Amino acid sequence: MTQSRTTYPEVGATRAPELPAGYAHLRLRHRLSERPCTVAELGRLGEQLLTWQVHAAAHVRIETSAPVAEPGGRVVTRLGVGRVRLDEPCEIVWVEREEQRIGFGYGTLPGHVFVGEEAFVVERDAAGDVWFVVDVFSNPAVRWVSALRLFVPTFQRLYIAHLARAARRLLREG
Repeated sequence: MTQSRTTYPEVGATRAPELPAGYAHLRLRHRLSERPCTVAELGRLGEQLLTWQVHAAAHVRIETSAPVAEPGGRVVTRLGVGRVRLDEPCEIVWVEREEQRIGFGYGTLPGHVFVGEEAFVVERDAAGDVWFVVDVFSNPAVRWVSALRLFVPTFQRLYIAHLARAARRLLREG
């Protein structure tokens, strides 16, 4: 495995109960199920998340170094159209496969317009409801993003809601 080149020191901190100080934080939970779901249903959706199918269902363009999310793997998210496009490189810093919780976190690499980490998790609560959970800590890495800082949380919320709708569709389709 290649050595991490992440652009921030708190690697893996999206797994902690408290996100690190000094960054903007975003914690979102979207309910995906309309009825209680089984552990097997969560497992299928979790594998779809780890194999990039949730992103594909949301029509998010990504390039990955491996077909399944694993620590050390690289992901480039391609946002925008035509000449107005961002290529956002990240490294997967952790993966979790538990009976009630499946997901991963990735951290920014040089060339990303932010510095920080984002976690994508599907989890099943005690009632059997399935949730899409995203935790983010980040700061702008480039000046023009700093100028748009007031709009960043809105964009992040819209992007995460878009991914959650795709995950909801995949869960319904079974």
